[in-house]
Amino acid sequence: MPDRDPVQERLAGEDLYDVAEWDARSLLDRFSVALYGLLHASRRWALLIVALVLFVVQLGFAGLLVVREPNLGVLALLSAVPAVALVAYVWYGDPTRREPIDTLAITFVLAVVFAAIAALINTLLSGVFELIPIVGLPLFFFLVVGPIEETVKWLAIRTYAYETESFDAVVDGAVYGAVAGLGFATIENALYIAQGYLQAASLGEMVQLQQAIGTSLSRSLVGPGHVLYSAFAGYYLGLAKFNPDNRGPIVVKGIVVAALIHGAYNTLVSTLPSILPWNIVTLLAFVVVFDGVVGYALYRKLSRYRSYYARANEATDAVTETGDGPAEP
Repeated sequence: MPDRDPVQERLAGEDLYDVAEWDARSLLDRFSVALYGLLHASRRWALLIVALVLFVVQLGFAGLLVVREPNLGVLALLSAVPAVALVAYVWYGDPTRREPIDTLAITFVLAVVFAAIAALINTLLSGVFELIPIVGLPLFFFLVVGPIEETVKWLAIRTYAYETESFDAVVDGAVYGAVAGLGFATIENALYIAQGYLQAASLGEMVQLQQAIGTSLSRSLVGPGHVLYSAFAGYYLGLAKFNPDNRGPIVVKGIVVAALIHGAYNTLVSTLPSILPWNIVTLLAFVVVFDGVVGYALYRKLSRYRSYYARANEATDAVTETGDGPAEP
């Protein structure tokens, strides 16, 4: 693509304002510059405000229910324990400097808030795919749930942590991605537990509590998946940050990978009960195998980064000790 318009090339030095060049001269020009600056500076705040409004509306009933039934809040927290353990492993395994707690906390909160956007879109589009026989549900998971949920978790990283000085290595993306997955899983678990409790209202308080406990146990198996999926997307976001010439395609690759894994999990866990004897033991075995395969793939990726990071440090130390220039790889 040419860097300059032909008029710019051949009539350099002439006043080409509003013909082939532009600068802020008129009142409208200056207004346009000011408005663009405002929109550019506030785009993240606008997104956050929209998400926050949706979050308050959607979480209102669950929040009131947890205030009335504190046990539900406890169950929601317990359901997130396996995901917390996985996040701790990813965070501890970061070979670079540890990511600061405040930035991790902000990423967690943003994922909680942005989850409301995914919930709204999923709800609005679910009815459309219900009209498609046989393949409607898998299509919904692969074309809507996976891409939308992984994108909002990606936004939780991109909105704040990505711009901070602490995000200074590719592998940091995986750490923040894991935390975003934890935030998303935590609020999703809380909503499912509250929903199950309300649906059993006509069956008595004891049955309601049993329903909530069962939902909590099943949701505790889902949380680690959210952590793994968004850790993949986050890793590629980190790769994109340090490869600006290919930033867009790298980001897209990360979200596509996460969405495909997410869609595959949802499809399998929704269709296997019609094929196999299905209970909590079967579900646990499936989750262990599925998350084990995905987790191993992520482990290999992070391990490869750690090995190169160690080599880079060795090369730096060799240069420091000898002062003879770059060390041989």
